[in-house]
Amino acid sequence: MSEFLDLHGRTSKSLRALADAAMRRHGLHVGQNYLLAALWERDGSTPGEVAAALNVTTPTVVKMADRMTTAGLLTRRRDNRDNRLVRLWLTDAGRALQKPVEAERQLIEEKVTADLSETELESLLNTLAKVHRAASRLLQEPIDNGDSAIT
Repeated sequence: MSEFLDLHGRTSKSLRALADAAMRRHGLHVGQNYLLAALWERDGSTPGEVAAALNVTTPTVVKMADRMTTAGLLTRRRDNRDNRLVRLWLTDAGRALQKPVEAERQLIEEKVTADLSETELESLLNTLAKVHRAASRLLQEPIDNGDSAIT
């Protein structure tokens, strides 16, 4: 395996484990903080809109929304103009999680980057942004059925 992919994969798993443990302290399951963040930014989104923003499938969002509705973090309501659409709305409990969840994520970020200088952190963020843009572009390219290793 390439050094970059291996290190990135191991780092991603470690960071995800840290974030998931922090989110569990607030009663959230894996990934629910991302759905909340999408609604904190744009409350009343459809599951499809949230899925597109998070780069996941709509059924993934629907399943997550089911659990979060049961937990009292959001509600579903039909769209006022198009009754075929369902929109996801935060409850007071869902909105109340914004500050503690964002604080937990900030604390994790501060701890894992504590040994980096300001210049190193800025360079890391710029480099990761470039890698993310490149990977996103590759995901948007049509699948090559030829000799390409990316399928």
